[in-house]
Amino acid sequence: MARLLQIFGFLSVLFRGGTLSFESLTIGGIVFLNFVARSANPQSEVINLACLRWIRRAAVALALTQLAYILASTVILMQSADMTLADVSGANFILAGVLAITSALTIAALAGARSSKSYPVMLFPALLILLSSVMTSHAMARLEYRFPLVVVTALHQGATATWLGGLLYLLIAIPRCPDLRFARQLIARFSKLALISVAVLAAAGFTLGFAYVGSLDAIYGTSYGIMVATKAVLFGTLLLLGALNFQIARSPSGGAVVASLKRFGEAEIGIGITVILTAASLTSLPPAVDLRTNFVSKQEIVARLAPQLPRLASPSIEDLPEDIYAAEVKAFDAGTLSPASFVPGQAGTRPNTPAEKSWSEYNHHWAGLIVLSIGILAFLAQTKHFPWARNWPLLFLGLSLFLFLRSDPETWPLGPNGFWVTLQDPEVLLHRIFALLVIALAIFEWRVQTGRVATERARLIFPALVAVASALLLTHSHSLGNIKEEVLAELSHAPLAVLGIVAGWSRWLELRLPSENKVRDRMAWLWPTCLLLIGLLLLNYREM
Repeated sequence: MARLLQIFGFLSVLFRGGTLSFESLTIGGIVFLNFVARSANPQSEVINLACLRWIRRAAVALALTQLAYILASTVILMQSADMTLADVSGANFILAGVLAITSALTIAALAGARSSKSYPVMLFPALLILLSSVMTSHAMARLEYRFPLVVVTALHQGATATWLGGLLYLLIAIPRCPDLRFARQLIARFSKLALISVAVLAAAGFTLGFAYVGSLDAIYGTSYGIMVATKAVLFGTLLLLGALNFQIARSPSGGAVVASLKRFGEAEIGIGITVILTAASLTSLPPAVDLRTNFVSKQEIVARLAPQLPRLASPSIEDLPEDIYAAEVKAFDAGTLSPASFVPGQAGTRPNTPAEKSWSEYNHHWAGLIVLSIGILAFLAQTKHFPWARNWPLLFLGLSLFLFLRSDPETWPLGPNGFWVTLQDPEVLLHRIFALLVIALAIFEWRVQTGRVATERARLIFPALVAVASALLLTHSHSLGNIKEEVLAELSHAPLAVLGIVAGWSRWLELRLPSENKVRDRMAWLWPTCLLLIGLLLLNYREM
């Protein structure tokens, strides 16, 4: 049961993130169809059909994600709380899920009709999907100011869907425009809609942040506050990309404008989905305003982040507690270990020992040396004066092997837990996934850098994997048996995730932007800078 709860804790964030993402794509497509590509003429017919196709796909994906979440949550409740199916059937998450599934399937059916008369009709089930999402939000759980918080949450999610979800349909529409004039009309309409959406999104986000965080100390002193701050930083990155897009849209030049808009739009959508995933992570955390104690102080943060020499000597594996995960499972099943707070899917934990902390610091510091070396070589390769530096991706192979061996000392090949058994632990599973991603990074990017492969898709594998791995890092929870330690761990990992996301998408833009766009040259230097900073942060990682 402990393993089942831990797996569900990780999956619940992914289910929530998938739900919010497909919700945005469904609602955003319907809004785009009704208010941007609204012209009923032969020029827009091809665009409308393409939008309907993607709306249908997003709606079906939303229904399937909701169904998977309902089934997983029902099994967890029935197993952990000894409840019957009849007891669970009236739960709020099931009612909300059924409403979302019904509405999504209705939209899929209407999108299949391909009649312009069905476009406005789809707005009603879209509102019901938004309602179903708000039903499972923090706003519905509040005893004070519930109604205004529900309204603000609905505005926040609706504006997100209109802007980020609608942006995908703009990218779908642009290549299908018969001429540049028609493309500019669509871009102008969407720009006005996006400006309104961003204003609503920012105002609603500030209101919700004030309501759920409550104070300045809670921003840096709680896990919830740190995730809100991370979300705000990513939102600022989106605004920067949006401003570049707006500036390009007003440019008098021709084809390069459309190409640049498409490339910046790709990055906006990618970072936008990451922001949505961050918002999903917030639903698994109690609002900071509800935590009255155990805030991390400024002094504790300064002490933890103060520069120190890296730890390059590893403790002996014999100094570590034997079979950590198995001991937790036995204690949890025996009822002697329980969650410190109600977090869906979180199993009980115990504080890490000094030997475990030293082991973790050693891992982070050696990984930092490798990443720092990668960043330096990537910088040298950009200068074109050191052709041998183009082999920098091969250093990722060493990083992958290091992570595989050292991330989880209680698992195979160093520890007693077998390889397949420990994959049931979501933390170990994430570490294994990261190791595989790093291998893929090394192989594909080395072939790209050395000219062994020049296809567009192969060149994009490196930035895509970096962005995905960094986004997954935001879902990587830390159950350390001590609330302050968990906050400090979150504080050290969030900047790594943000820098990784910026590195991935800046490399993407370097590869995708037309050569006429001068931003491309800046992106070429931005991602190596991010790798350097990631290496430095890892070298200063501390747990005690």
